[in-house]
Amino acid sequence: MFRELVRKDKELPFDECIKILTSEKRGVLSVLGDNGYPYGMPMNHFYNKDDGFIYFHCGNSGHRLDSLKNHNKVSFCVYDSGSQKENHWALNFKSVIIFGYIEIIEDKTLIKEITTKLSHKFTQDENYIQTEIKSALHRTLLLKLNIKHICGKSIVEA
Repeated sequence: MFRELVRKDKELPFDECIKILTSEKRGVLSVLGDNGYPYGMPMNHFYNKDDGFIYFHCGNSGHRLDSLKNHNKVSFCVYDSGSQKENHWALNFKSVIIFGYIEIIEDKTLIKEITTKLSHKFTQDENYIQTEIKSALHRTLLLKLNIKHICGKSIVEA
């Protein structure tokens, strides 16, 4: 159903893909938007090792949510910050692309649990996290990405 990576020598093992998903804070979620146009947006994410899903939080209205209600298949791309050899312009980095489908979660208990874990990727200030969640929980949804295919690749620009 999903294409094989052409450059097999560049393919990352599954556990390295998971490491990138766990450590990186942001990626680009792409949906089928208005009039059949792709719509990609940067998103904070949380990969939950306990259940194998990727979670995002979002508001309860907008282009992304409308698109997902019409067509729930998505792709999600994450890449690390990469590295450069001294005095070279080329960036070497690793990327992960996921294909799957989104479930919209409205359960406030689960939303609070996952957004707390997601927030810990950015800060350990528990008071700040709980204050933000308390003020926004009533207007927050959770997007659960069910992974159908995952592929990672090591990229060497030059």
